[in-house]
Amino acid sequence: MDELEKIKKEKMEKMIRKSTELIIDVNDENFKEKVIKQSENIPVLVDFWAQWCMPCKMLAPTLEKLANEYSGKFILAKLNVDLAKKTSQEYKIMGIPNVKLFKSGKPVAEFVGVVEESTVKRMLDDNI
Repeated sequence: MDELEKIKKEKMEKMIRKSTELIIDVNDENFKEKVIKQSENIPVLVDFWAQWCMPCKMLAPTLEKLANEYSGKFILAKLNVDLAKKTSQEYKIMGIPNVKLFKSGKPVAEFVGVVEESTVKRMLDDNI
């Protein structure tokens, strides 16, 4: 039994580490490193959101599910617009949720508002 519990614990920790790497928080200070620079190697899907935004809260589970489902084909970066005003202004975020897919340091696809999972999948499949 102890060996089985140990294996279960190791697998759980590995899953948590893996999902943590796939979903990150970004801000004004680390946006260039974690999104722009990282998108040279792997696409980064940035979710511009806010705590008070109900549509953002509706979309978040779909984005997180896809980040885990695609398992390393892209990174989901979450940017709170209230805490990262400089980056939000730089990318002209006028409405949220606003989701942009970065590749090679530039946004290549985006949408604003809550969309169906199939729409997000299509955007990802077309660009990764």
